[in-house]
Amino acid sequence: MMETLCVHPIYDLQGGGNSLLPDIRPSTAYRYLESETLQYPGFHTTYNQIRLGEVMAKLEHGSWGLALSSGMAAITTAILGLVKEGDHIICTRELYGGTRKFAEHELPRRGIEVSYVGSSPMELENAITDRTKIIFMETPSNPLLDIFPLKAFTEVAKQYGLTTIVDNTFATPINQLPLSLGVDIVVHSGTKFLGGHNDLFFGVLVGNRESDRETIFRTAKLYGGALAAQECYQAERSIKTLALRVERQNANAMAVAQFLYGHPLVEAVYYPGLESHSGHKAAKTQMTGYGGILSFKLRASDNQVDKFLRALTIIQPTLSLGGVESIICAPSATSHKDLTPDQRMASGITANLLRLSVGIEDKEDLKRDLGQAMEASLGHPNT
Repeated sequence: MMETLCVHPIYDLQGGGNSLLPDIRPSTAYRYLESETLQYPGFHTTYNQIRLGEVMAKLEHGSWGLALSSGMAAITTAILGLVKEGDHIICTRELYGGTRKFAEHELPRRGIEVSYVGSSPMELENAITDRTKIIFMETPSNPLLDIFPLKAFTEVAKQYGLTTIVDNTFATPINQLPLSLGVDIVVHSGTKFLGGHNDLFFGVLVGNRESDRETIFRTAKLYGGALAAQECYQAERSIKTLALRVERQNANAMAVAQFLYGHPLVEAVYYPGLESHSGHKAAKTQMTGYGGILSFKLRASDNQVDKFLRALTIIQPTLSLGGVESIICAPSATSHKDLTPDQRMASGITANLLRLSVGIEDKEDLKRDLGQAMEASLGHPNT
């Protein structure tokens, strides 16, 4: 079903001629006298922008979608469109570094208070105040793959009339459908799995409530995060292979996680597909696949971690994630570098923690590459 939906998400009745593919309409100037809707890229109302929003709405089982220029544009637009000075939002404790920085530095400047909670619904309920408006969740989380129980959290949110937003970047709609579990809004860094080839920068936002749509589109228009026609087309093209790519990445990540788990040179492995993972049971109830991202800690010094990264031959030390190539990074030096040392330590983001985005290569080649790099940098496990 999802494989077919990725290839044929919507039927285009406005395309030109008999082309199988949608048009690319790069115009920034549109006639308006005979049009009910004003078309302009900055208004998010052009052909390719609308198409990509509709495609993502179909995949996420939502009623409307919005294409934006980045994942952070999607996150900030969703939040800023629904809060005002004096409001309070609750975020899950483990977040992408950019989201955490926005929550800790930008929101307080606007008079918006932020609290953080773990995966307990009781802890969530205890954090709610009469000023709370939003519960923002990232599951699986970046970089430790924490799992937050979506259905339980949305039940609490609905009891108090709160809006729920989920960053579904790591899972993708192939593995997880938050809107079907009661969530109100889903956001993505489309740069990652949706684009899938490390050559496209965009974000998307999908929702179900029409009242949210009006407010969020108005906010998006004001903050200027519009996506150009060519990028919209490239994103839609990339999504056609999303299911195939993610299914392969799921399988490869599980194989790599099992290889690393219990390895004498590995201190810990974080992957929700492993039964040892603290969130495995929750993931099993809300995900159909466990994703292409895992993290692990080497039994290594800072210098040895650097040697390990330099010894890899197939897997490349690189920023970003979700593409067809396997790439790896140290979150303490990249995605979460802007956190204070105390914040990183409290979150378990140590110098020996590595986040691995597993690609579509042969899984045996990936395991061999990790094995030889560990042996080259840390020594033979039996010596």
